[in-house]
Amino acid sequence: MEFSSSHLVRAAASVAELGWRPEDFVALDDVTLLEVQRRHSALKHQVDLHGAWIAGELARRSSHGLGYLGLAQKQGFFSPEELIQSLSGSSRSEASKLVKVGLLMAESQAAEEAEGSATKPVPEQAEPSGPSWHSPIARAVSDSALALDVAEAIRTTLAEIADRVPNSVVREACERLISDAATRNADQMFRRARQVRDQIDEAGISEREARQYGERSLRVWRRRDGMIQTSLVAHPEEGEPLLAWYHDALGPRRGGPRFTDPAAQREATALLADSRTNEQIAADAFFDLFRSALDINPATMVGHRRPSVRIIVTDHAVRAAADDPARGAEHTTRISPSSPQPGHGRIEGVLDPVSIATVERYLCDTGAVPVAFDDEGQCVNVGRDQRLFTSRQRIALAVRDGGCLFPNCGRPPSFCEAHHINFWARDRGNTNVADGVLLCRRHHLLLHNNGWEIVREHGSYWLVPPRSVDPLQVRIPLPSKNPDLWDLPSRAAQSRAVDPPAGRAEERGFRSSQSGTGQFGAGQSGARPSGAGPSFSTETSPAAGGG
Repeated sequence: MEFSSSHLVRAAASVAELGWRPEDFVALDDVTLLEVQRRHSALKHQVDLHGAWIAGELARRSSHGLGYLGLAQKQGFFSPEELIQSLSGSSRSEASKLVKVGLLMAESQAAEEAEGSATKPVPEQAEPSGPSWHSPIARAVSDSALALDVAEAIRTTLAEIADRVPNSVVREACERLISDAATRNADQMFRRARQVRDQIDEAGISEREARQYGERSLRVWRRRDGMIQTSLVAHPEEGEPLLAWYHDALGPRRGGPRFTDPAAQREATALLADSRTNEQIAADAFFDLFRSALDINPATMVGHRRPSVRIIVTDHAVRAAADDPARGAEHTTRISPSSPQPGHGRIEGVLDPVSIATVERYLCDTGAVPVAFDDEGQCVNVGRDQRLFTSRQRIALAVRDGGCLFPNCGRPPSFCEAHHINFWARDRGNTNVADGVLLCRRHHLLLHNNGWEIVREHGSYWLVPPRSVDPLQVRIPLPSKNPDLWDLPSRAAQSRAVDPPAGRAEERGFRSSQSGTGQFGAGQSGARPSGAGPSFSTETSPAAGGG
């Protein structure tokens, strides 16, 4: 790994030549301004790399083993991070990132130098450890192929499982993530790293879920001015209903889907015209809910109406857990890492998976709605020749798409509308699941108003920009936001290699367990007889509009 100061000098010069003052950039056209931003990003990568090397050496000279002779303590600071903060004015998290990445690169370089030099013979009983799993990160940062924020996201996430997963497996995952980083920013890579972590360490899902559950807390205190203030940290399983309720209360104001039912439209219009702030509306709604809870008769059975929260799980995972011989007659009904079970599920809109024990609690409470997929990841068609997508179709779209399909959009299914890729009026398009995709309201309007198109080929969806954005109209892939669908084609190919299907494409089953009633309707138990097509719950709530 080599660093050339000429790279830094050239990057700085390429930015400086395009402007020194704010008015210089005001005069630039769009194409040039975007190029300036690219050059500035390249310069920042070089500066960060330089800073990481410096921070790593500062940390080496300030190690705890040196005590008061360490550089940081001699300068009057407790740690190298504090020393760097005093010199740069940066945040502690920024200084910590520089130190960790700098030490990582120094360690990897030392390991490479030791590997390339003559070493003493290794005793026969000692097994070679092989290259460290994180050495690809250091190499990619040194080659300016990886930003420091991305490097730290990958390192911290995979470090959680480095002591329980073979070094070679973690290293392979690390290399795969570095390859993925070419088209993702730091936030997206942090989410992607967590997904890869859960793929290669499914056995640790229960432990991570239990750790999150242990971090729940609620604090209530009185401020000096007499106001009551609260601070709540909730586990996703318990916090998602609260979040769903919050989104329902403020949906029209916060970019939620539009409504077609006249009564719902009137409510949305009234909410938009309300003089209260979003925070005031949410606070008033919360205390209305709280007062209602205080008035409930303890002998009354509650739970017939809850915010809409879905658990999504593959049929294979449910069956594997049921067939697990190690489970016995009694199994875990509360989060426990002591006896991890095979498989996992996901709360719709939440990145981190939940254990199969959590899934089974939801299935027991709310039943399941089966959604079948073919080998290309496409829902088995449950379409009807009508303009609006039905509630049953929306469940299938939510499972298949996992949220707004537009690139870099993180809106969950609850904030999305169903878009006809073949416009209903213009193209005489049918309302079939295969011809619909989920888009948040902003991106749905973008497609209709700005000339963007979505096309489908062999079960995959592609975004076609207008010529005003890209004269060549290069297609942009729109993969599902549901991580459990990413490897469906490869799993299908493996299944066919072991047990070829007789006469038709094999269907992959997903079950969607829905708690309560929301804008998509009430989740009810559904069953699919062997060999039959998928069945869905009966929905009575009006569907939100789509294009």
